[in-house]
Amino acid sequence: MKGIICAGGKGTRLYPLTRATNKHLLPIYNKPMIYYPIQTLVNTGIKDILIVVSEPHSGDFINVLRNGEEFGLKKVEYAFQDESISGISGAISCGGSFADNDNIVVILGDNTTDADIKKDVENFKKGAKVFLKQVDNPNRFGVPVFDENKNILTIEEKPKNPKSNYGVTGLYIYDNTVFERIKKLKPSARGELEVTDLNNSYIEDNLLEWSELPGFWNDAGTFESLFLSNQYWANKER
Repeated sequence: MKGIICAGGKGTRLYPLTRATNKHLLPIYNKPMIYYPIQTLVNTGIKDILIVVSEPHSGDFINVLRNGEEFGLKKVEYAFQDESISGISGAISCGGSFADNDNIVVILGDNTTDADIKKDVENFKKGAKVFLKQVDNPNRFGVPVFDENKNILTIEEKPKNPKSNYGVTGLYIYDNTVFERIKKLKPSARGELEVTDLNNSYIEDNLLEWSELPGFWNDAGTFESLFLSNQYWANKER
């Protein structure tokens, strides 16, 4: 199993902070933001990680992370996502040669969590697995639509009228068919290759499982959520 961290984008919602550096390198208490998703992957036993970056400030990652020895990693690689393949699925597609037919764990670079998913990774065989969390504002996320047995029928991307209070967190496990699936995706109305469409392709083949993510989870992509992540990790560390 290998890990991919999606750390692209321009972080415009966090201007002017992200005029100085990439969003994923902003501080969360006493560490750069990207340290947290790296540690989530390392805690599962993953030793090889690809970080997908884009303009601007992409070179800052090497200055901060160097060769990954601080985390006990065997390998840290970087891939550049240009604007022609935007979206989370577009970022994942940059890792095809890196994965080399292996299964992958994907986490978004602004996700901070203390959840332990080691058993989920160890027990994974095929298909895909998403991790859900009950949220106050599900219209910010991909939202699962459940049947009466809590099976996911479909996932709706940022719906105006969410059919549940669960959001799909930015943490996924995929088998090695993921890259062929992404090739079949079409850009959404906003011109991106959506991860929701990728997940729905697994649902259509009855190959998607889900678990509720335990513990703390937060994406730090807005000023409010950035503050909440800082507050949580400061209290936890102290």
